[in-house]
Amino acid sequence: MKLKIFIILAGFVLLFTNCNDVLDRPSLTTAEDDAYWTNEDRVRLYANAFYTNFFVGYGLKYTTTYAPNANYTFNDDAVRMSTQTQFGRTVPTSKGSTSLDMMWQSEFTGPTWNFAWVRKANVMIDRITNLMPEILTNEQYNHWTGVGRFFRALEYARLANVFGDVPYYDTEVQNTDKDGLYKDRTPRNEVMDAVYNDFEYALQNVRLNDGGQYVNRYVVAAMVSRWALFEASWQKYYYKNNERAKKFFDQAVAAAEMVMNSGKYGIVEDFRKLFGSTDLTNSKDCILYRKYDAGQNVTHSIASTCNMNDPTDVGPNLDLIKAFICTDGKDWQTSSLENVDDFTLSNLIKTRDSRFEASFYTKPTPRAKSSYLYVTKFIPRSGLSYIESGGSPAAEFQSEKNVTGYPVLRYAEVLLNWIEAKAELATLGGTEVSQSDIDISINQIRKRPVAEEAKALGVTMTAEMKLDALPQDPHRDPTVPALLWEIRRERRMEFAFEFSRIIDLRRWKKLEYMDTDKNEDLLIGTWVNFNDEVKSELKDQNKGKLRVMAKDGSFTTYDGTNAAKMNGFFYPTQNQGRLPFLNVPNVNPYLSPIGTNQISDYKNKGYTLTQTEGWPTGIN
Repeated sequence: MKLKIFIILAGFVLLFTNCNDVLDRPSLTTAEDDAYWTNEDRVRLYANAFYTNFFVGYGLKYTTTYAPNANYTFNDDAVRMSTQTQFGRTVPTSKGSTSLDMMWQSEFTGPTWNFAWVRKANVMIDRITNLMPEILTNEQYNHWTGVGRFFRALEYARLANVFGDVPYYDTEVQNTDKDGLYKDRTPRNEVMDAVYNDFEYALQNVRLNDGGQYVNRYVVAAMVSRWALFEASWQKYYYKNNERAKKFFDQAVAAAEMVMNSGKYGIVEDFRKLFGSTDLTNSKDCILYRKYDAGQNVTHSIASTCNMNDPTDVGPNLDLIKAFICTDGKDWQTSSLENVDDFTLSNLIKTRDSRFEASFYTKPTPRAKSSYLYVTKFIPRSGLSYIESGGSPAAEFQSEKNVTGYPVLRYAEVLLNWIEAKAELATLGGTEVSQSDIDISINQIRKRPVAEEAKALGVTMTAEMKLDALPQDPHRDPTVPALLWEIRRERRMEFAFEFSRIIDLRRWKKLEYMDTDKNEDLLIGTWVNFNDEVKSELKDQNKGKLRVMAKDGSFTTYDGTNAAKMNGFFYPTQNQGRLPFLNVPNVNPYLSPIGTNQISDYKNKGYTLTQTEGWPTGIN
């Protein structure tokens, strides 16, 4: 099922862009009046407003919240030219804080303290239930109720992911119901049990096929495989509740298998094509695909962040570079490939998994100011042809004129969700993962086609993963079993600079991986030979600025006389570590605080709103 975005329901969108209360007050829009709900087309029109909220794609124009390569750079994959982005260390005054140290809690991981989309879903469910039993057929009634419950569950899964306990509403709350409007948090387990039930209903009742632009059961199942896996991991690693973890891991497996057993999807496109195509409508790789159309003024700006024409302050760090598996299926420290410890980009392209070449530019460049390695994952190779011929990027790859589409839900994600959930269940007493499980998941992904342009650079397909010969990675976190470590590596390579890395670190309770004091590779870029690849940078104005680190950890800073020594990992002096964020009193980097204004508002009206676990209330 592919998602084609139109400019729809502009009035609805405006209704939900400025949300200042716990729940938005009932609007005057006719879509919430009883007279509106007269046929299935009206229900579909109402439901369409959810799409751009939950299936963002590359965003719209310069609006890039939740879009890849714009917001998903706060994790252990990216290094920023300057001091690294900080975790929030103070409670904000408002739920809508956008200060730099709070960005990770809103744009990077999920919604702010806002229940507008919950209310909208509840209105939909309420109107169908109370006004349409005699209007809709039984099949229509079940389908649209399932769609409403699906969207409600998605929003609550996101809210719980960010805040933990949140007030739960399963009905429309009226403006006069102060107790409802100002209820305190509902325990996370109660919220997520309701999410589980909503997901189960949607999996059983949403249509297998509702047309090429709409949510169907496979879209539901793919999203359930994601969010059930996320919740299960939170329960296992953060809350230490294995019983609840098993419940959600089981749901993730069942949902993924619904997609896998359909026979509708496969791994058929080369990696780069998935992100640089203008139309993947018929691709088996995509369960949900957002298409852009300049003729309808529906464009984005993410390809422009990959056009190699514009400098960028954020790039891949050495920790990510080292994480890429070698083509013999081993980590770089135990691989038997020749010259595997040669980190020049030309050699990395030949010796690392094909996703490395597909994600980054093939030569070091000062336009990637923090690391000299430029992300080009989200632009087609043809979009960079101007570099050899001279000139500028084509107009469609500049500013907000981009029309490349985004695979919102990929089959590869479902496979990785499935194998991770299976491996986690095995640690909880479930059936052990088999080689056939690996073959239909990770090895299927590794067998994806390699683009002809990549082959010309020496890129080859990575060897299959073998359970009886897993890499003995000396860098492996000793608290993580070898199989889970390698599954997590696959996920890291597959989704670099997309949606999941910071969420993955949080649900695994592994934010320690972002501690720059413990891991200096987080601040370092790619290998650069300034005497060869970027010799033009060895100029007087860069004296004291350019710095490289040799493999033995020694530094060389360019002084105008030592050009011959300027060969090593790029490590600009401007790249500075982040402040401590773990085990800091009154700071919980795993869950977000809510604003003191919201707590005060409750108090002024005679109610109590509890602050997020691990954060101080901030008011008397």
